[in-house]
Amino acid sequence: MAQRAVWLISREPGTPFCGTVRFSRSWQEDSGRYPTVEKRAKVFNGASYVPIPEDGPFLKALLFELRLLDDDEDFIESRDSCSHINKTSVYGLLIGGGELWPVVAFLKNNMIYACVPLVEQTLSPHPPLISISGISQGFELLFGVQDFLSLSQKNDTELNTKLNQLPDLLLQACPFGTLLDANLQNSLDSINFASVTHSQKQPAWKVGTYKGKPQVSISITEKVKSMQYDKQDIADTWQVVGTVTCKCDLEGIMPNVTISLSLPTNGSPLQDILVHPCVTSLDSAILTSSSIDAMDDSAFSGPYKFPLTPPLESFNLCYYTSQVPVPPILGFYQMKEEEIQVKITVNLKLHESVKNNFEFCEAHIPFYNRGPITHVEYKVSFGQLEVFREKSSLVWIIGQKFPKSMEINLSGTVTFGAKSHEKQSFDEICIGGTAYLKLHFRILDYTLTGCYADQHSVQVFASGKPKISTHRKLISSDYYIWNSKAPAPVTYGSLLL
Repeated sequence: MAQRAVWLISREPGTPFCGTVRFSRSWQEDSGRYPTVEKRAKVFNGASYVPIPEDGPFLKALLFELRLLDDDEDFIESRDSCSHINKTSVYGLLIGGGELWPVVAFLKNNMIYACVPLVEQTLSPHPPLISISGISQGFELLFGVQDFLSLSQKNDTELNTKLNQLPDLLLQACPFGTLLDANLQNSLDSINFASVTHSQKQPAWKVGTYKGKPQVSISITEKVKSMQYDKQDIADTWQVVGTVTCKCDLEGIMPNVTISLSLPTNGSPLQDILVHPCVTSLDSAILTSSSIDAMDDSAFSGPYKFPLTPPLESFNLCYYTSQVPVPPILGFYQMKEEEIQVKITVNLKLHESVKNNFEFCEAHIPFYNRGPITHVEYKVSFGQLEVFREKSSLVWIIGQKFPKSMEINLSGTVTFGAKSHEKQSFDEICIGGTAYLKLHFRILDYTLTGCYADQHSVQVFASGKPKISTHRKLISSDYYIWNSKAPAPVTYGSLLL
C-alpha cells in the first residue's frame, strides 16, 4: 500500500488555467537518490505503466475530467455518457497517449485533493477497485491533509504556512509513499517535540502521543435497508448493516483497550464482521459467523470482545451485518393511474418490538415523469402531508411517534398539470411497477439488533481513569415500499455490502 504522488490544486475560475497547483509531491526518487514507489509501479504495471506527469499536464487533464474548465460545455462521449457515470471519485486521465489510473480526486472548499495510488498488478484491464488497497489509503491521506489545512485556518497566510509545512510532515507521516498516520497534526507535534525521549519504543505507525483528560467514546450506528412488495410471489427483503466507531484519547505510547459488544437475550447475532487492523486478537467464532450460512440456535451471540491498541484519530472498530427477523416498519403502497390523476393508498405499521421514539420519520412519495402537482385531496390518520409541487412529490411527516395502535394510513387523489417538454425524462421512473414510497427515519439510543456497548465492560490499561461514553442509533437507508398494484420492478444490485 503506497502512493505514487499527491497534489493540492486551488480552483480558480476565470483564470487562464482555471486552477493552480499549490502543492505536489511524487515518490519517484525519495531524497533525490533512492527510486522507490515508481520503480515498483514499473514492475507491477508492466506494459500498462504510465509515468507520473508534470504538474501542468496533470492539472489540465484533471480539470477536464472533472468538468471544471471554463469553456467546457460540449458533450464528450468518453467522459459524459451514461455508461461513464462516476460514483467513486476515482478517475482515469488521458495524458501523453496513455491513461493515468487510478486517480483519486475530490473537490472541497475550492481545493482539489488528488493522489495516485500504487496498483500492485497490471492495469489492463482495470482490476476491481476493492482489490486495490492503496485507494482506501489514498482517501485516508487526502482526508488527513484536508483536516490539517482546515484546522484553525483563518486566511491565506495561514494556508500558505501549512502548505510550506507539508513536505516535512509527509516525510514523517508518509515516508516512501506509505501512509503511517493520517493525522498530520500529530506529525507536526512530533517534529516540534522531537527532543522528548520515551522509555517505551514508539511504533512507526503511531506518530505522537495524546496529552489531556483520558476518555473513550464508542458509537454504534445501524442502517436498515428494505425492499417491500406486498406480493405473494415476491419475497420482501431487509438487512441491517452496522458500524462501530471509536475515539480513544489515552495517554501513553501504546495503551491497550478491550471493547465488548453485547446483545440482549432476544438479540440478532452479528455476522460478516470486519475489524480494524488495530485489533490485536479475535475469537474465531466472531470471524466465522457469516450471513451466507443458515441461522440456527448455535450461532455465536456474543459477547464480542475486541482487544486493541487504538490509533490517535477516530476509527471504525468494526463493520457487521445481521439478519433481523422483521423490518422495523411494514408498509403497503398502492398507486392506481387514471389519466392525469393517480389514486394512492398507504399503510404503515411499526413493529411492536421497535422503540417508538423517532428523531424524525417521513415517507417520501415521488411522481417523476409527470407534470406539476395542481391539486391534492387526501385523508391522513396521523401526521401531516406536505406537497412539493416543483419536485412533483409528497412528503408525509409522521413525526416522532406512531400512535398507540402502531398503525397509520394515508389515502388520496393527486392531480397533475401538463408535462413540460423541456423536462422529458429518458427513464420511466415512478410509473407502474417502478412507483415507490421511500421511508426516512432515525431512532436515537436504539439498535435493531439490540447491540450495545456496556460502559462497565470497557477495559482500559493506561494511566488515569478515562471517561467512557457510548451512543447508538438506527437510520433508514434505501428503505423502499413498491407499488403493489403493478408487477414488481427490476431490482438492481443487492442489499448485501
